[in-house]
Amino acid sequence: MLKDFIAFLKEYNIASLAMAFIMGAASTSLVNSLVKDIIMPIFSPLVSSGDWQNAALILGPISIKYGSFLGELLNFVVLGLVVFIIAKKILKMDAPK
Repeated sequence: MLKDFIAFLKEYNIASLAMAFIMGAASTSLVNSLVKDIIMPIFSPLVSSGDWQNAALILGPISIKYGSFLGELLNFVVLGLVVFIIAKKILKMDAPK
């Protein structure tokens, strides 16, 4: 049973997958900080209230909070771009020569 488990770990590169998961979590925190602390404050003057996190469109009793959504959307785009670039580099390194 132990031999089968070790074979499974080697066959599916579980150690690499675990390291990728940890790096993904770390890069998520880094991208969140980049967007919230560096990029979005640049756009704050464009928002009428100057506070991008609380920017909202008020339509009577309805409040559409687009500021935090745009911040999260930018997080997603930047993180997707980072993952794409890293995956492209890794796949290029793993390509048969």
